[in-house]
Amino acid sequence: MNFLKKLLKSFKESDKDKQINKQPVQLSLDDSFVHHFINKGGKFLYSTKIEEVAVNLNHILQENNWNQIICNDIDLLTLTKKMDVKVNNDYKQKLPIFITCEHLVANSGEILLSSNQIGSNKLPSLSENFIIYATTSQLVKNIGEGLTGIKMNFKGNIPTNICSIKNYTLTNSEDNFLSYGNSNSKNLYLLLFEDL
Repeated sequence: MNFLKKLLKSFKESDKDKQINKQPVQLSLDDSFVHHFINKGGKFLYSTKIEEVAVNLNHILQENNWNQIICNDIDLLTLTKKMDVKVNNDYKQKLPIFITCEHLVANSGEILLSSNQIGSNKLPSLSENFIIYATTSQLVKNIGEGLTGIKMNFKGNIPTNICSIKNYTLTNSEDNFLSYGNSNSKNLYLLLFEDL
């Protein structure tokens, strides 16, 4: 009889475990972003010091044998000064692009860009390789919060050409008819800096 009670008790406990496992998990913004970003094939390096950002950037360049990049952001250019890399500012060349972004979208793992980063260039016409510098304070819950953030940050001078990089593997083929022939897939490295 004792054996039967133990067996039934173990079944009841497993039912409780099943109920616990069915409950939705609420992730923080950064955990949610990282989860979606990695599932889409993104690569990121986390840094707590700006010196680490420069070291990680150098490792990315060496790993991929990139000796030239496109960058026209004055703040980002300071990170490249001590590196053996030629910096270009012509987006028409198919070199890796080193830029910032507007926001990191937690619920989808997307990276929101605007004309502040890519000018009037359309995302599909740019290089396949991106290195993006972002901070943890740029995390937003969804696209709506990202667009609201852009509107608040640039009152009276809202940037144009707002778009997002949605996939981080170049072989991904999306079945969405709205994006047919307009791939936003990029080989992307994210240098994420903790600023909070």
